[in-house]
Amino acid sequence: MSNIGIVSVGRYLPKRILANHHLEKTVDTSDEWITSRTGIKERRLAARDERTSDLAINAAKDALKKAKLSASKVELIIVATISPDSAFPSVACLVQKAIHAKHAATFDVSAACSGFLFALTTAKQYLQTGMYKNALVIAAEKITNYIDWNDRATCVLFGDGAGACVLAPVRGNRGILSDYMRGHGQFSELMEVISEDPKPLDQETTMIRKPYVRMQGQELFKIAVNSMAEAVEVAVKKAKLKLPDIDWVVPHQANDRIISAVARKLGIPKAKIFVNIDKYGNMSAASIAVALSEAVDQKCIKRGSNVALVTFGAGLVSAANIVKF
Repeated sequence: MSNIGIVSVGRYLPKRILANHHLEKTVDTSDEWITSRTGIKERRLAARDERTSDLAINAAKDALKKAKLSASKVELIIVATISPDSAFPSVACLVQKAIHAKHAATFDVSAACSGFLFALTTAKQYLQTGMYKNALVIAAEKITNYIDWNDRATCVLFGDGAGACVLAPVRGNRGILSDYMRGHGQFSELMEVISEDPKPLDQETTMIRKPYVRMQGQELFKIAVNSMAEAVEVAVKKAKLKLPDIDWVVPHQANDRIISAVARKLGIPKAKIFVNIDKYGNMSAASIAVALSEAVDQKCIKRGSNVALVTFGAGLVSAANIVKF
């Protein structure tokens, strides 16, 4: 079977910036409190008329342009999201329509913050068996649709955005060297979307009934650190590498304290961990996709770099991939 690699990466971030000092006006918090506990300084918010599919479409176009691949030649589109425009059609179908990828197979993946890596591994399998020749993998979230803007424990954490990559067969020892996916469903109540009363405050209007995120942060911390560290260790071993062989770790951008704790547990210098949570907050499935795109564009990740992608998310689920660029 051919090695399957990431041949391009792209991203899209909404224009609106919501800085910590803006949140000081609406909830009992401060820039110092948010920064010291999360590492977040600001996050992006999609416009009211900007849908998850719009974010995904823009990220897809960026990745295709960098890959020099015509949308008409795309054979598979997978979108990772937990904030689709609606129950159906899938966001992947909406992307297909917008970019005119009329020959592609399309579907969405729901794995919360781990969605991008679940989608990446899924696409890799289709390409490795020869069923498809290439794949467009997108992670897009308008997660702020599900935020209770009166809850300072969650409203400071999340932002909107999208990242994308093109997968195709690659030569030599490059490509996605290993995969790891695991569920931790026994902890599902630690992070969930609540759809019944009480009614949270909408950020811009009045009190309304809507689904919103509820999270038990302290309980999640230890599980997140242990599951991400385990995921990296297993994936590195499956790739027949050792931890010192890893040039960069691109983790899910949930909380800088979690990222630092994972680095310490693995014995990896923080300087080898790519972090952009200060600019975007937690974008759920889109976090790693956007971070990977930035790391490549900033030339942190270069040809020959061994990169560990690692995440955990609601479900709970965790995942990791080792990729040689």
